[in-house]
Amino acid sequence: MESIVLGAGCFWGVEKLFQQLEGVSKTSVGYTGGEAENPSYKEVCTGTTGHIEVIRVQYDPQKITFKEVLKYFFEIHDPTQVDGQHNDIGTQYLSAIFYSSEEQKEIAENLISEIEEKKIFDKALATQLLPLDVYWKAEEYHQDYLIKNPGGYMCHFRRPIDL
Repeated sequence: MESIVLGAGCFWGVEKLFQQLEGVSKTSVGYTGGEAENPSYKEVCTGTTGHIEVIRVQYDPQKITFKEVLKYFFEIHDPTQVDGQHNDIGTQYLSAIFYSSEEQKEIAENLISEIEEKKIFDKALATQLLPLDVYWKAEEYHQDYLIKNPGGYMCHFRRPIDL
């Protein structure tokens, strides 16, 4: 199994969509990119910790490639929005790829270039490409949130892109 940490707005909807992707074996939601150690949801929501709500996606590279995982990431959120995602405004909702190897970084850079060259989106990508430092798993009640709360808030949906 391999994994990647991604920020695409409110982690509840992102997790639900990734759980539906064939080849994904496990997901968890959490926080990364900030200064505080083991931040709480309440702290992250203030927008003062520097953390981004993220999802850790574990996948089987025999069933889905890293590039396919990233393509799906770009399909399920607005990677051009600079101030959050949809109605969720704030730095904790930014679009970001947190790579853990040079290979992941290179594949992400190439895909970003391909998306921009083909002008897939009307605006420039705002997605940040950053090295993964520390991933802090979110509180248990956030894990599988939309499975536990099927009527819960979700602003994500898939918009297939042609690459």
